[in-house]
Amino acid sequence: MTMFLYAAFGGAIGAAARYGVNVSTFKLLGHGFPWGTMFVNIAGSFVMGVLIAVMALSWNASQETRVFLMTGVLGGFTTFSAFSLDFAALYERKEFGLAFGYAGSSVVMSLVAVFAGLYLARTVFQ
Repeated sequence: MTMFLYAAFGGAIGAAARYGVNVSTFKLLGHGFPWGTMFVNIAGSFVMGVLIAVMALSWNASQETRVFLMTGVLGGFTTFSAFSLDFAALYERKEFGLAFGYAGSSVVMSLVAVFAGLYLARTVFQ
């Protein structure tokens, strides 16, 4: 149960940070393009890469710290960071077909799913 609390607390921090980024980018750049989402996806992926490397090379972080930072904070900030790490792991194992298949199918299927959800909700609730 303790690990769930680490993930939940980190997730709250990440979600609040994402909200702050979205509000700030809307004020600075307007609503015409999802700048906030793009920023958190790229930044989250970068931070995920940094943390994974640092933890592998020099920081023997506890499992609680890993869950708090990786699953919690970055997961709440953006799930794109986990997607990027999964792709990188497949790629670095030289499983190129799986890596690119995973990337392509994740993006396409997620887009199909969002449109399916929109269609279903509009059909049911209109």
